[in-house]
Amino acid sequence: MANHVISIIDAEEYLQSERLEDSSCLITDLHMPGMSGADLQDRLIADGRQIPMIFVTAYYEEKIRDRVLDAGAYGFLRKPFNDESLIECLDKALSAVSAKQ
Repeated sequence: MANHVISIIDAEEYLQSERLEDSSCLITDLHMPGMSGADLQDRLIADGRQIPMIFVTAYYEEKIRDRVLDAGAYGFLRKPFNDESLIECLDKALSAVSAKQ
């Protein structure tokens, strides 16, 4: 299976996209127009979708960090973050996907 990176503007667009069915990992900002990244995670879980997620944010909120990590996020990165931090989170998330297949 080939890996592809796509960019989508907001959570609602992602939920309506064809990528919803074949996402290996979702990297999302916590604060977006419309639905927040945390609300997107809640929606995916409620819909029975277990897509590994990594959150990024410029606005650190410990309560929200704890919430998304407790719900299964593979990372919570505060902007600016270094490449190694993102790669570490991606490795964990994609390893989880591989283990399930």
